[in-house]
Amino acid sequence: MSDRSSNSDSVRDGRVYVDKQSPKAYHALVQTSEAVRDTAADAGLDRVLVELINLRVSQLNGCAYCLDVHTRAALRAGATTQRLGTLAAWRDTELFTERERAALALAEATTHPADATAQEDAYAAARASLTEDEISAVIWVAITINAFNRVSVLSRHPVRAPKA
Repeated sequence: MSDRSSNSDSVRDGRVYVDKQSPKAYHALVQTSEAVRDTAADAGLDRVLVELINLRVSQLNGCAYCLDVHTRAALRAGATTQRLGTLAAWRDTELFTERERAALALAEATTHPADATAQEDAYAAARASLTEDEISAVIWVAITINAFNRVSVLSRHPVRAPKA
């Protein structure tokens, strides 16, 4: 057992808020996210697609905090509640374009890279529907949200009801 005291701002419910405990590292992740946002825009990925990727990856990782944040961002960007409500079963709907399907499959393969077959299938679909710049941007968006998901899940960031 360690005698080291904890900073009450960076520990809650026995979990270290790694973003607050190590702000320099977290700030670097935020800067990476900003660069990835620019990369996605430069590649031609619209904000709705970026948010769909953020949400799908956050669903796979079980990150309530990021789901809350990115649901609101997706709605602001113009996503419909129907598409957001069916995102977990996107393969079973007609609500997503081939381009979006390719991006979502690639984001899932980025999140679960050990599934080599799914990765190859996703990459083939991406090659058929996305440019190389778009493929790169999708992968970077997925990598970045995966990192934020780990920060929030391991820190157990709370999701609170909006204030009335």
